[in-house]
Amino acid sequence: MDFLALDILSLHQALLDGKINPIELIKLSIEKAKKDQNNAFEYICEKEALAAAANLDPNKKHNLLWGIPYVLKDNFSTKDIPTTASSNILKGYVPIYSSEVYLRLSEQGAILIGKATLDELAMGGTGMTGHKGFTFNPWDPTHKRMIGGSSCGSAAVVAAGIVPFSIGSDTGDSVRKPASFSALVGMKPTWGRISRFGLFPFAPSLDHVACFTRNVTDSAVVLEALAGRDEKDSSSATAPLEKYSEAIKPDLKGKKFAVIKEINNSISNPYIHAVFDATVKALQERGAIIEYVSMDMKLCKAIYPTYIVISCCEATSNNANLDGIKFGPRFDGKDYEEVMTKARTEGFCEMIKRRFVIGSYALFKDNQAEIFLRAQKVRRLIVDATNKILEKCDAILLPASPTTAPLFNGGNSDKLSNEYLISDNHLAIGNFAGLPSIVLPLGFENGLPFGINVTGKKFAETEVFSLAKGIEDITKLKDLVAKEDK
Repeated sequence: MDFLALDILSLHQALLDGKINPIELIKLSIEKAKKDQNNAFEYICEKEALAAAANLDPNKKHNLLWGIPYVLKDNFSTKDIPTTASSNILKGYVPIYSSEVYLRLSEQGAILIGKATLDELAMGGTGMTGHKGFTFNPWDPTHKRMIGGSSCGSAAVVAAGIVPFSIGSDTGDSVRKPASFSALVGMKPTWGRISRFGLFPFAPSLDHVACFTRNVTDSAVVLEALAGRDEKDSSSATAPLEKYSEAIKPDLKGKKFAVIKEINNSISNPYIHAVFDATVKALQERGAIIEYVSMDMKLCKAIYPTYIVISCCEATSNNANLDGIKFGPRFDGKDYEEVMTKARTEGFCEMIKRRFVIGSYALFKDNQAEIFLRAQKVRRLIVDATNKILEKCDAILLPASPTTAPLFNGGNSDKLSNEYLISDNHLAIGNFAGLPSIVLPLGFENGLPFGINVTGKKFAETEVFSLAKGIEDITKLKDLVAKEDK
């Protein structure tokens, strides 16, 4: 039996039944991690993971994540374990404290087997800008296609069958887009539902903790372990929690989905369009109500520039402390100013430096009103338009991406990132409004997966899971693992 290909609940039962023990399971996961061919790992926690497995509390064995291996995106702090955010400027950095996400998963008995690669500092959507190079899509054995980002490594390890779940962060679509490209379920809950204490900030007003799994129910299991107020994070929510995995009800009868015409019509791939339309028809046959609604095209076109301005401004402020003095390698210089200049020139990739320039320019005193504050006003208009749609519907339903995974295209990460992001940015509305949003597999074209997105109302995670499970029951696409037939 391939235990690593099992879903979380099946693996939990196998552990309870004694078909495998935690140490054996962790050894299997680590051995597969060592054979990773997708450049998905920053660090493999072999010593730490085996020690954790040996010291598991048997009184907690009924926790659904007890003994289950997982991988954490390398922008979550882990005490005494290197955490680099895939950036040269943080090379060698070892935190002295752990993120709340890591602590809560450890409390449940989940075992960290590695830290995953990402686009540098979680900026970018290609999986090409981290300091270890490109992260590859396991569904393309030729290594010619991206998996998306910024949570590229976190997606690759689940898609390749190394672990049954992983944790990422989602600021624009950084978990949900890679999920679409790798036949996974990618879920970000409502902003504040999960503590971000110990997560390296990119753009705090947009940042969400999110997860990858291979089916909808497993995603609910992971959220159960992570959700809840954290006094160390003042932005974490006090909203009531549920036993999400037990509350899922996939009955679609009477459920109302809104399809935004302007976004749906921009999907140029005819096959993806056809599969999406067929799924809409199947939903209607099961009693769901589909309403095609409009959003001002000016707002649709403003999603990406608004996202870039706000995220770059916040990132510029948040990363001002990465100066080559407090963290990472020290650069030579005759004084501290030269040290800082060299560090920030040589320590970041070109895309990061460009985003810092954009942020600095937009925050310049003479530009704030014209650029930064205007972007905030446009964000408000997009949020209001989104919430207005949700007043009359249970969720928004859209294709997750306009294509399957793009080719790396010669490795021009800056050019590709711009073309790729500008062409497809609609998932960011979930970040603008802080809404629960999930992507799950919808189909395959030429052996490459693509997904469908469900975005719901604030703190309506149970409803989002239920609607997604109803779609999963239609597509029958779950628990998928890419084959390594190289």
